[in-house]
Amino acid sequence: MSLRKTVVPLYAALLLSLSAAAAFAQDAPAPAAEPAKAVAAAPAAKTETKTSPSDPVARVNGSTITRQEMDRAVRVMLAQNQIDPSQLAPEQLKQAQEVALDQLIAAELLFQEASKHPVKDIDKLVDGKIAANRAKFSTDAEFQKALSSVDMSMNDMKDFTRKDILISSFIDTEYAAKLTISDADAKKFYDENLDKYFTKQESARASHILIGVDDKASAEDRKKAKEKAEALLKRINAGEDFAAIAKAESSCPSASQGGDLGTFGHGQMVAPFEQAAFALKPGQVSEVVETQFGYHIIKLTEKQEGGKESFESVKEKITEFLKREKTQKSVVDLVTKLKQSGKVEKL
Repeated sequence: MSLRKTVVPLYAALLLSLSAAAAFAQDAPAPAAEPAKAVAAAPAAKTETKTSPSDPVARVNGSTITRQEMDRAVRVMLAQNQIDPSQLAPEQLKQAQEVALDQLIAAELLFQEASKHPVKDIDKLVDGKIAANRAKFSTDAEFQKALSSVDMSMNDMKDFTRKDILISSFIDTEYAAKLTISDADAKKFYDENLDKYFTKQESARASHILIGVDDKASAEDRKKAKEKAEALLKRINAGEDFAAIAKAESSCPSASQGGDLGTFGHGQMVAPFEQAAFALKPGQVSEVVETQFGYHIIKLTEKQEGGKESFESVKEKITEFLKREKTQKSVVDLVTKLKQSGKVEKL
């Protein structure tokens, strides 16, 4: 079941982008960082009129939102949606700026309201959250580089972190904590979405050994390949390790993993392979199976039966989801009221 939908203020999104930078710094080769810089700079290149980062683009009850803040929010929003800003037409970029500005306005309204509800020991919470972000990086240089990649200073990060904590605490205590979801509501959602969310398809996990055959191979070559597969099957049936033989003999890239193909469902493999795999019991090894790719020996690792999940097994997930949905609606309604009662100007 995939029901994840949460209320995440823009400040939290900015902090999440820093976490993404940490993952990138740890996993990606160093040269790959250069394209990211070029992409981040792209929106500025599309600007036709001279502007300053400090130019105000909106005021929320007297509090100014600058162009720098809007541009930073645009970059984060596009990155989260895996959109290359250099590929956007001017009108699309303008639309992205409008969406980002609306998010910043909503976040500022929430922050101003949340500030009326102080959080105990907030300085310690801010320091702790920043330390947790810092710990994701191997060196301080990488941390500073990540801050720069999202156009953020250390003071910016402290400010965002403080606002994120205040808003999150406000939403949790004033809305989420006060909501209750009845069993009847949860059951209603379950019944209405049984096929969509709560019906599991049969799946299998298998390993294989492939003796590949080119589609233009001669009959003699195909015969030799099949004979090789049959000889390997005899060794497996005699007790030799399947994974070891796969690593040494299989022509599939999965050979490096001992032939492991991971988990798959119906329709994800070619028909002869699928039929043979799902006919096995966990631990069993198939006869030699012919497909357009060559000759396979398949070992079923595990099988998950299909069927409907019981209400009791998913009740907690449904309750949490419905609670988040109600919280989301309450926060959206609050932002609408705050806009109406306050003074919001787009400049």
